[in-house]
Formats: sequence, C-alpha cells, structure tokens
Amino acid sequence: MRITGYRTMFTVQDWGRAVGDANGVFAKGRTTVPIVVIDTDEGHSGVGLGPHTDIETVFAAVDGEDPRAVTALYDRMLRRTFKAGHAGTIFGTIGAVDTALWDIKAKAAGQPLWRLLGGRDRRVPAYASGLDFGLTDDDLVTAYQSYAERGLRAAKLKGGLDVDRDRDRLILVRDVLAAAGNGARPGLMLDANESWNRKQAVRHVAELERHVDLIWVEEPVRRWDAEGLAAVGRGVRAAVASGENLTGLEQFRPLLAASALDIVQTAAVWGVTHFLRVATLAHAYDLPVSPIGTTPIGLVHAATSIPNHIGSELQDLRPPTGLSIDLSIEDGAFVLGDSPGLGVRLDEDVIAALAHRPEATDRGPHIRPERAGHRLVPNGSQETPTTMIKTL
Repeated sequence: MRITGYRTMFTVQDWGRAVGDANGVFAKGRTTVPIVVIDTDEGHSGVGLGPHTDIETVFAAVDGEDPRAVTALYDRMLRRTFKAGHAGTIFGTIGAVDTALWDIKAKAAGQPLWRLLGGRDRRVPAYASGLDFGLTDDDLVTAYQSYAERGLRAAKLKGGLDVDRDRDRLILVRDVLAAAGNGARPGLMLDANESWNRKQAVRHVAELERHVDLIWVEEPVRRWDAEGLAAVGRGVRAAVASGENLTGLEQFRPLLAASALDIVQTAAVWGVTHFLRVATLAHAYDLPVSPIGTTPIGLVHAATSIPNHIGSELQDLRPPTGLSIDLSIEDGAFVLGDSPGLGVRLDEDVIAALAHRPEATDRGPHIRPERAGHRLVPNGSQETPTTMIKTL
C-alpha cells in the first residue's frame, strides 16, 4: 500500500450558541473545522481534523510511503520541518496527517483504532466543557443540563476575569449536575486560558475555593512558565492542568521536571502519535493525562490504550457539518463503535456545498488581549464578557 495524495477542505462546527473564553467570544457560535484526507493506491483513505498549513512540505515526507509505518512517518514529518520549527499550526498539520495515517492503518486491518492500539474498554470517561464564557446564567444552565442528560457529572467552565461571576457560575453548574446525580458531588474545573499572572491566579483560585471544590485549574498562567505553574500549584488546593498548547515533547520536559503540572493535557489537533508519546512521558512521572479538543475522536481512541487517562473533554454534542462519527455519549462516557479506523465518515458533497472558508477576525478566543495578565482589577478592564462578544 502506498500514499498517493491528499485533499483538504473546511467545514464548520455550529454550536447554536456563543462560544469562547476569557480572551474573546464568537457570538454566532460557528467555528471553522479544517480537514485533511490522505488517499492510498488501495482505496483506503484516512481523515485527520487539523490545519493545512504548509501541507505541501509536510506531505512530501510521506508521499509514496506505506501509511502503516505511521510512527516512523511521524518522525519523518518532524525532520522535514525542523528548521522552520515543528510547532504551532505546522505541528497541527503534522498531527492531522498523523491521525489520517492511523485511520488508514486501522481500516486496512479491519479494526476500530481503539482495538488496533490495544484498547480493552470502548468506554472513555468524559467531562463536559461548554466553551461557555459568553453565556447568560439561563443559557449556562440549559447548556449543562444537556450534558447532564447524557450522564456527565463533571464540568469545566471558562473564567478568569471576574471572581464573583466565576463563583456564581460554578455554583449554578454544580447544582445542575448534583440534581441530575441525585445529590452526588459533581466535579468542577475552571479554565483561565492563560489570563492571569502568578499572584492573580493564586488569589482568584483561593477565593473560589472558599465556596466550591475545584478538581483543577487549567492554564492559570502562560503555558511555558514552569516556575509560575509550580508556584500556582503550591498556592492552591486544586490541581494545575496544562499542555494543550504545547507542541513536542521538548516543551513538556521542563514543566514535568519542575513539577509544574498535576494534569498533563494534549490537544486532539496535534495527533495520535504525539498524544501517545506525551502519555508515556507523563506516566513516567506518575501523572494523569487528559485529551482536549472540539472533536477529539483520535485521542479518544488512543485513550483506551494508555494506563494514565483520567478523562477526555467533551465539548459539542453534535459533530461538525458533513461528518458522522461512530460513537455515542452514554452514562458520562464516550462509547466507541466497531467501524474500522476512526469511525469518521465524510459527506464531501455537503461540505463542498457549504463552501466555507475561514475569515480573518480581529477578536475572539484565538487572540490574546493586550492587558491579559496585567490588569490591576480583572473585572474592571474594558475586556468584559459583554464587550468581548463580537458578531462574526
């Protein structure tokens, strides 16, 4: 079997509500989903969800190769891009191709990827994550009731600008999940998306911990600040989680050496091989791992095969437009199906008819605010939840 070509396309995730974090909000709730498809001479095609940046360079490393040599091809892609730096969106392109190759390998074997990777249990514990920063209290309750109906009893909220608002929202969601669970204590997490400096993080989380029990606080300071993350960890009861925006083992190593992380995360967009390697590194430090992503299907499969998975992020309950995925959400878990590969099917006619192309925007959760980490009074800045919402 040989790799013969690739195709790229874009679809959308239609959330049906505003989505965003402390850095910005998309009011219309439509986000771009890039897709890479890798084709072979034996008719097997693989799907990867991730960027297309510099795809010609990345694809040159795998063109004409046997896709079943996926881990060796992953390293070929890293070597092909090492001068420019295999990070950021280029690392995402590598991850998308890598995931597509795993999809092909499992399809060729006639097995679901979770089984090919050595998984035993098709159920993968999940927690709810609504990208909910721009929601009113009523909409917040409605959103998390829909998660609770699927059996989820742990939730991660977006916050970081207003400690009173964060407290009230956490309590609202706690009560929703507790009611659904007949009073059982739910799990709560807060994601600040790198919006604080070290002392702000400790003060903010310590105040929240007077009222709610937090499992973890996510990205309280900059992702690479090993000393800062460790300082936050020493100053609060909650665990410190980070890693979704780190690319390559070389970026994780100093954080783990500094005991800066309690929960090691990796984004679905970076690919299956990266996740497996990060999970092994974290396991050497006796740390749990947690996959992050809007459609984390590749990492959900991979999570079945590692010993230190703690829970996977579940964002939207519906797949992107033009995609169907062989999994269900039951009793608080992803339940993977038996379709060969990832179990992802594309309706390319629907995607083509959508004719979606990403638009450049000047506001949103992908742009760091000018005063992030430098606000004397966080909720007194001009970047409040209301003014951050822009119709896109």
